[in-house]
Amino acid sequence: MPTFRIVISGRVQGVGFRAWIERRARELGLSGWVRNLRDGTVEAVFHGPADKVDEMIGRCRRGPSGASVAILERYEEKDPPPAGFLIRTSL
Repeated sequence: MPTFRIVISGRVQGVGFRAWIERRARELGLSGWVRNLRDGTVEAVFHGPADKVDEMIGRCRRGPSGASVAILERYEEKDPPPAGFLIRTSL
């Protein structure tokens, strides 16, 4: 199963993006995490079946209401995260 790390920029902090990602990832049965970064971006890791990871990344391109995604960068990762999905402390 694939693991991808994404970095989302635009109007993505202060709009409930992390909680939105956590809910959607859990609905899709994905493992991983999400956090805010100091530069105003949101970073997340998703691990699971390829179709579910692709669906989640597609959802992140739109984001929750109130968000405005400008850029979504996608990086394949070698190591999967621990089971479950959580919101990590911001960096």
